[in-house]
Amino acid sequence: MNSRAKYLVVMSSTCLVAILLLGGVVTKGAAADDTTGGNNVYRHLSVYSEVLSRIKSEYVEEPDMSSVTLGAMNGMLESIDPYASYLNATQYKEYLKNFDSYKGDLGMVLAKKYGYITIVSVIPGSPADKAGLTTSDFIESIKGIATRDMPLAYARLLLKGEPGSSIDMTVLRRKPEPQKLTLTRTVIAYPAVESKMLPNDLGYIKVPELTDGKAKEVANAVAALQKQGAKKLLLDLRFCAAGDPDEGVELANLFLNKGLITYSQGQKVPRKDYNADEKKDITSLPLVVLTNRGTASAAEVAAAALQDDKRATLVGEHTYGDASVRRPIQMEDGSAVILSVAKYYSPAGKSIQDNGITPSEQVVESDPNIGDSDDDSTDQTPVPTPKKPTEDVILKKAIEIAQK
Repeated sequence: MNSRAKYLVVMSSTCLVAILLLGGVVTKGAAADDTTGGNNVYRHLSVYSEVLSRIKSEYVEEPDMSSVTLGAMNGMLESIDPYASYLNATQYKEYLKNFDSYKGDLGMVLAKKYGYITIVSVIPGSPADKAGLTTSDFIESIKGIATRDMPLAYARLLLKGEPGSSIDMTVLRRKPEPQKLTLTRTVIAYPAVESKMLPNDLGYIKVPELTDGKAKEVANAVAALQKQGAKKLLLDLRFCAAGDPDEGVELANLFLNKGLITYSQGQKVPRKDYNADEKKDITSLPLVVLTNRGTASAAEVAAAALQDDKRATLVGEHTYGDASVRRPIQMEDGSAVILSVAKYYSPAGKSIQDNGITPSEQVVESDPNIGDSDDDSTDQTPVPTPKKPTEDVILKKAIEIAQK
């Protein structure tokens, strides 16, 4: 089966699961005969049970019902939360035992899409980056195990291991068939914040990721650029997807002396406001922020605040959409659901995870990985790093706006 056919199958099955299991939630407001919507939920669960029964009794061969159920569970979770996971008791036990003990990794930020594991972004200089993997690539298999309906948390566990050890995977990219890769795990070294002066007194700051302490590095870069005569600043958050949303709050506060930065809230998690601290504001220089489809999590929190609070002009692409508080919830049988219990919102009240951030100045960045390929071969050698476009259209537009 070619990759396009696989996508159609996965999309269809995911939609079916969403309709069956989430229909009660979506339509509860229309359930006039029941103010709680409970009868509507049970009606959809009854349909789901009947579908399972028909599969078991009438499918061309007797299916593995545990696999069917696991796929349905993960399909349901993906339809509401692309970062959620359902782990059976064995998987969750392994996850708790080994996830933090493995120091080797490949340097990818992952999510679920169309039932597969997809790449949100990669850490610069990581094994994934060196292999040419990038935003929107799909991982079809890990260590020979298909990732379709694989719990996201379990995929992350499989990718980790001892530094120096290798791992086989297949990815879906431009070619019609999956490409085989063998990558070597390493201890991920997060790159430093980069800064430089551009012509016409423009200070440029590139933030590759927002793990703990990066906001302080940005503060140091801003101070250095101001000493060099910067009159305006460009803050590049493209492909910045790693990091905790709290660090995004710290980043935004460097440029804000008042106002709401973000707030978090969930069904059982009370609202928590994050307001700008005047003492943390370090500059009043005009600011332009660059984003793209690989901008996520902490970087989105900062970008949303700077745009909604009218502190910066956002230039580039719509961001990925990932900013939430995730927790494991253990079941009686030892299995667990890892899902978002609260989401972060922009100052304007939009869920960042559900909506992403749309720049006021939208520019589409060319992507060497998008488009059809006439090469039908199944090359098994590592994919070379794609050539970057000769012109950075988003940066060009940002400079143009900054100079107005």
